[in-house]
This record gives sequence, C-alpha cells and structure tokens, in this order.
Amino acid sequence: MLHIYPVSPGGFGLSTPPNAEDGSLARATESALDSLLVALALEPMGGDRFRAPGEGNRFDRVFGGQVVAQALLAASATVVGKDPDSLHAYFVEAGIPGQPVDVLVDRVRDGRSVSTRRVTVTQGKRQLLVAILSFHDGPPEPGLSETSPSDPGPDGLPLLQDWARDVSPEQRLYGLSWIEHPPPLEIRMDEPPNFMGGPAAQGTRTHWMRLPRDVGDDPLLQAALLAYASDYLMLDMVLRAYPDRAALTSFACFSLDHSLWFHRPVRLDGWHRHTLETQAISGFRGLVRGTIRDVDGRLVASAMQEGLLRPS
Repeated sequence: MLHIYPVSPGGFGLSTPPNAEDGSLARATESALDSLLVALALEPMGGDRFRAPGEGNRFDRVFGGQVVAQALLAASATVVGKDPDSLHAYFVEAGIPGQPVDVLVDRVRDGRSVSTRRVTVTQGKRQLLVAILSFHDGPPEPGLSETSPSDPGPDGLPLLQDWARDVSPEQRLYGLSWIEHPPPLEIRMDEPPNFMGGPAAQGTRTHWMRLPRDVGDDPLLQAALLAYASDYLMLDMVLRAYPDRAALTSFACFSLDHSLWFHRPVRLDGWHRHTLETQAISGFRGLVRGTIRDVDGRLVASAMQEGLLRPS
C-alpha cells in the first residue's frame, strides 16, 4: 500500500465522478480549495499557540503540504516586517485527516534582518511535524536575469484527472480517487504520474499548477498555498526512478521531510511550472529536487524532499 494516495472515492457529496466537460470537476476543485482555506484559518490560542482545522478528508493521512502551510502561517504571525525566506520541515508521525491540529511556535531569534522560528504541529499526543523557518527583510531585487521557458505552456496539456481515466484496473481505485477527491489545484502535465501508469524514467518531469480562482492579495496566504502545492507529486518521482520495479508492489511510501526556499513573491492563481528531478536513490531513500517558475520563467521557489520506501 502506498500511503501517498487518496482514500477511496465518495467525497464532496458527488454521486458520480466529476469531469471537465460538464464543469463538475471544476466545482469539486473549488470545493477542495474552500476546505483548504478553512484549514489555513488559524485560531490564536495564546502564547504563540494556534489551533487549525483539518483539510477535507482526501488522503488516508494528513497531507504533508497542509501541516507545512499551517506551520508557515503560524510562524509568520509571530514575525513583523519580514517575509518568509525558507523552511525545513520533518514529518514525524502520520495524522488523522479531517481533524484539527495544534501549532506551537518557538521564537528562536529576531535579528536585525533575519528572524528564526521553530514550529511543532501536533494532533492529540501525536507530533506530526517539526520545522525551522527563516524570515528576511530584504527586497527581491536585484536578481539573476532569467529567460522565459522554451517548452510549451500549460494550454492543451491534459489535466491530471485525464490521466486518471485511463489507468489499468489495478490502479483504477487510485485514479478515481484523484477525480472524486481532486486537489485544490488545476494540474496539467504531459506525462501521467507513476501511480497512474506513468513510465519508469529518470530525468526531469514538469507539471503546471494554479489555484482554480483568485484568493486575494495576501502575500503570506499566497506563500502558504505555494508551500502546500509544492508537496504534490514529489514523492511520485522516487517511484518513477526507482530501479527495482518489482519491489514497488510490496513497499509503503512516505515523505520524510520537505524544504522550500522562497525567491520571489508568488500569485498562485496564475500558472506555475514545477519541474522535478530525482537527485539520488540510496537503498530505500530517494531525494527529489523541484524548481517552481512563474509563467514568465522567473524562478519563484526551490524545493527538496526525501522519501522513504519501506518494505511492507
């Protein structure tokens, strides 16, 4: 069983799978965004402690991107005059989806230009995530000159859910889950993910992503949404490149950590290109690197994630 996959179909009150043609997929995606925005509305509990609702039940465990985004927002609430610079998060235990979490911020240091925070996310007695975050007051300019991407844009590329409709009978449950429980993002890619029958391969793979609607100008919310979105499909790259294909049928798959560096302000209601590449596989661990660029080719963020394939 691969724990990166959603639970079985049946969410969002839909009696039939949504599809792009009749607009039901778009409505389901917006419903998922509504659920995420509720989860990102943190309630101050005093003493740099916050309570946050759980995102809608789409996976068999709390999605890592949810707790990373919640940690970022909680830490940001304790910092004045500085923007998120980087985060380094470790996933400690699996949480129960749909249930609230508690977020505790430790003010490690406030320097003249950099502030550092330690964040712990818990659910009951479970410690789900431990993270270190950095905030900086520097401007985004000057920066390296960057050219626009030469590869085709998202127009005309299949939706992630288009690939889900053509999976094998063995993978159909997972494929339908991504239709019944779509992410709160529109995702387009020219190659199916590994868990939807995509090829074994090395090298880069790109997907385009954006929110289904405008969510406003709040830069911290936009940064948190980018942190959330950056977690999608990274672990799948380890499966794509794993050299022992036969072993994948008896492995469970987990994200161990997630790191993100912010290079520019982001507006995730516009298209962004996330290019992923598996950097290393050593035994049961795989390291994946991601670069996130806006539609004009400017580097917005860089991501790293290590995944674990555990024999089941």
